[in-house]
Amino acid sequence: MPPPAGRGGTGWTLIVSPYVWGASIGGDLGLAGLQTQAHLPFGDIFHHLDLAAMGTVEVVNGRWGGYLDAQHVKTSQTEQVLSLPVDLSIRTTRVAGGFYYKAWIVPLPGETAFGNPRNVSFEPTVGLRWTDLKASAAVAPLALQTAKGANWVDPFVGLRMNADLSRRWNLFAQADVGGFGAGSDISVNAVAMLGYRTHVFGQRTILRAGYRFIYEDYDQPDFTGRGKFVWEMQQRGPLMGLSMLF
Repeated sequence: MPPPAGRGGTGWTLIVSPYVWGASIGGDLGLAGLQTQAHLPFGDIFHHLDLAAMGTVEVVNGRWGGYLDAQHVKTSQTEQVLSLPVDLSIRTTRVAGGFYYKAWIVPLPGETAFGNPRNVSFEPTVGLRWTDLKASAAVAPLALQTAKGANWVDPFVGLRMNADLSRRWNLFAQADVGGFGAGSDISVNAVAMLGYRTHVFGQRTILRAGYRFIYEDYDQPDFTGRGKFVWEMQQRGPLMGLSMLF
């Protein structure tokens, strides 16, 4: 989650941002020579969701900021391969940490509801994203079951944008690209959120709603020595949350 838009002075600000991401899942999964497509549309995500925890912690001081974003999601579903039912279980954990710098700030008239000058800022960002996943597939009619876990670290570079649309409304966007063969072949993360400044229990709070997209392309030799573990997945969907400023 982004920092309080328009804050350009000195002094530390801590932002805690829990959120919910209703992401659909789609892509190719390869396990021990078994190739299947995972497809879980947004309308079914909560029916197949076993566990989810998500949030961001961020610190800001003047033009500099750092953040830690974490997601832990476990889903289960049934797909068809050669007319046979395949029970899939996917557990994904991602932790991304990065720094950004408000390199370009365009002043706007007036102040925000939190008393900060309004502006539009463009913020280059760099960081690392750690992905840990476990996927299992079971074909009951054939008494076949297999599982594979993998984890990797992707460096990423990107750009953030923070725009004070009005006294209370704010628009935030971020896009970054990573992997480059260091971990995955390629990873893409993009998010856009509309925010509304208010107070909750007397604390400065930004209510947020938006959309997020993540794509990852990763493969490695599997335990058979003949096949590959393939993870080429995209997750996309709406998100809602809030950012409390301390």
